[in-house]
Amino acid sequence: MEETKKGDPQDVEKNKAMAIVGYIIPILFFIPLVTDAKNSPFAKFHANQQLNLLLAAVVVNIVGGVIPFIGWFIILPLGTIFLIVVAIMGIINGSKGDMKPLPVIGGFKLIN
Repeated sequence: MEETKKGDPQDVEKNKAMAIVGYIIPILFFIPLVTDAKNSPFAKFHANQQLNLLLAAVVVNIVGGVIPFIGWFIILPLGTIFLIVVAIMGIINGSKGDMKPLPVIGGFKLIN
């Protein structure tokens, strides 16, 4: 099991909203990268997790939409439920100040 890292308390308090916004609407993952939060390790970590979530949502929707029946009735519903659960986990981690990767999709580092 991956160890949970805590963000710097001042950094967390200042950038908590930035760490949460992209989990609610994943397309907004870039917001912390273009604001004052761009120098925040905490906000950058969560922006990366939000980008992973967005890419996973794109994959689930494309694969689920292209494959008849199995995609429509298994991949799309189960994938969507998984993505919602993972997004809620990300919101909880961001609000607690944790820098814990999301399950399954959180191990990819796309934003430095």
